[in-house]
Amino acid sequence: MKRILRITGLLISAAVLAGCNDPSKQTLYDGKSFRAKSSKVERQRDVFEVTVRGVSKSPSGARQAAYHEGVSFCLAAFGGSEISWSQDPLDEEIALNVENDTIRFRGRCPQAIKL
Repeated sequence: MKRILRITGLLISAAVLAGCNDPSKQTLYDGKSFRAKSSKVERQRDVFEVTVRGVSKSPSGARQAAYHEGVSFCLAAFGGSEISWSQDPLDEEIALNVENDTIRFRGRCPQAIKL
């Protein structure tokens, strides 16, 4: 029984990963795809940093991708989408600090305190 569950899990994982490479299933922001990544900051569970590459394709799209990645992080980690951003990626008034065609934003998931 354990073997069947393990094999089933592997097959599901392979199917999900195969969909990641399918361009028709990628989320587009301003008509472009971006590589966005989120990670914890300094071992703090609720503080994260979002990195988005390929900003030159569309600065507005990169901002949207950063916001979406932050929401995904908080949802996966704490089950809520509320974020306290140090600088809100969707605020067009904030100048982007672009380095090597990459932007970074920091945020905090306030629902982590409620747990």
